[in-house]
Amino acid sequence: MPDVISQIQADDRRFELPDGAGTDAVHSDPQYGYAVTQLVTADRKHSGTGISYTLGGGTNLVRTAIELLAEPLAGQEIEELMADFGTVHRAMAEHHQIRWLGPHKGVIHLALASITNACFDLWAKSRGVPLWKLLLDLSPEALTRLIDFSYLDEVLTADDALSILKGKWSTRSEREHILKEGYPGYDTSVGWFAYSDERIMENARRALDLGFTAMKLKVGSPQPERDVRRVQKVREAVGDGVRIMVDANQAWSLPKALDVCRQLASMQPYWVEEPTQPDDILAHQAIARAISPVPVAVGEAVSNRVMWKNFLQAGAVGIVQADCTRLAGISEYLAVSLLATKYPVKVIPHVGDMGQMHHHLVFFNHIALGHEKLFLEYIPHLRKHFMFPANVQNGAYQLPQEPGCSTDLLPRVDR
Repeated sequence: MPDVISQIQADDRRFELPDGAGTDAVHSDPQYGYAVTQLVTADRKHSGTGISYTLGGGTNLVRTAIELLAEPLAGQEIEELMADFGTVHRAMAEHHQIRWLGPHKGVIHLALASITNACFDLWAKSRGVPLWKLLLDLSPEALTRLIDFSYLDEVLTADDALSILKGKWSTRSEREHILKEGYPGYDTSVGWFAYSDERIMENARRALDLGFTAMKLKVGSPQPERDVRRVQKVREAVGDGVRIMVDANQAWSLPKALDVCRQLASMQPYWVEEPTQPDDILAHQAIARAISPVPVAVGEAVSNRVMWKNFLQAGAVGIVQADCTRLAGISEYLAVSLLATKYPVKVIPHVGDMGQMHHHLVFFNHIALGHEKLFLEYIPHLRKHFMFPANVQNGAYQLPQEPGCSTDLLPRVDR
């Protein structure tokens, strides 16, 4: 019996964080929030859960936008819907009355992310497979039909994407061993901004004991010497063999970024993340040129595939941190992964989903697109709220087995 969407629900879920967790140079007291879409089939046999990521405040606005945008999905059969999802995706994004609230950014785009991710989750559950397997089992033609290529014509067409996918097809078996090995992670929870020097050193040693060989530290202090000191402390704690990344969370102006990056150079950061305002592509280009060969990493606030096209054209990014809870869902994430494949630039996602969907997607990227096996961000703070939290052993994400995208949240607990 076909799985027909009969009920659409939107929710606002927010979670308090442990003391000091999630803090950075710009966000002093964040919550982690999800705008949640649920698509329920007529027989109630399956329910697709989609999430988009916020820092708490305003998640209710995204919930309302989900209710507006998702209306056309009612009565749709999931296989028919996903057979040409790129067209469906474009129609939702380009709604003639609603798109002006974006377009392709902000509340509307986050709503589209949640809806899109719910569609993929329902589709995978309907077929009884995890997301990674769903995507790997699709033909190149079917994969390209999932994507809206509008506004990318001069750099990436559907035919270009088809050529990339077909070109990697014959060598897939050479990369499939990763399904047994797992995908390496890096620990972001080591160095939140509000943590003391002693705490970040303790966290760094603990991450090393857990098998992580890369970790991230928040920077962007009003006094750059604090940033330099903290990076030195982590380096002392873990030694020279561990990769340390620094993340300013957009705190610096261009002159400030250039100055502090020069001071951090001797610490040999593996990348410098979000050094300035995320829409300022030319500033990122200037920073990328100044700090090369250390790459600039951006992604959590790069709104859409068009912005990514411009970042890549300008040579302004070295690490693509595309996030399917901040872009318009898995569909647009696939478009950005293909763009990065063409240029090529490394893809290491930002995990607004806490790695739940992205640990499916990095397996797909490596096998289907030939992306280098690098690592995936790990943030443990919301694990207890997911029905099937990502399984990380000895610093590596293990292959998920449950059908769907791993996005199901546990029910609210009444207090």
